[in-house]
Amino acid sequence: MAEVEFEITDKVDITDVVCPVTFVKAKVALDELDEGDILEIRLNDGEPVQNVPRSLKEEGHEVLKLTSNDDGTYTLIVKKVGD
Repeated sequence: MAEVEFEITDKVDITDVVCPVTFVKAKVALDELDEGDILEIRLNDGEPVQNVPRSLKEEGHEVLKLTSNDDGTYTLIVKKVGD
């Protein structure tokens, strides 16, 4: 099965902050995009990877992909839903 590639609109790295600021930074980055745009978020393992995807889903956004990187971080791909 071929891996789906997404056309990334913007990227944000939130590995330098801790919860709950991680969600706030991700939400602010999404708020700056238009409906249907896709945001790539780089985040740390632990609380950020547990909380940010769940919180963004609760906000109504679509989590497209979550992949583990080889350095203890994750890449989260989110599509903005609603404006």
